[in-house]
Amino acid sequence: MDLRRIFATNLRKARHAKKMSQEALAFDAGMDRTHLSEIENGKTSVGLDIIARLAAVLEVKPADLLQEPPQRVRRRGG
Repeated sequence: MDLRRIFATNLRKARHAKKMSQEALAFDAGMDRTHLSEIENGKTSVGLDIIARLAAVLEVKPADLLQEPPQRVRRRGG
């Protein structure tokens, strides 16, 4: 399990659900857009303070951004 990749994916999905640009989210969270881009691409780790700020702007729980998505169920074709 790559927690950085899970966080990046959940962050990007939450941002898209709010129909926010990276620039808008970064501004509202008080960070640089290029740093946010690196986070969303899984290139950098973040501390709890940044997780909390991003979650607050996106109106989600910080834990939601760290939650591993459910495994897909594969069906047998026939």
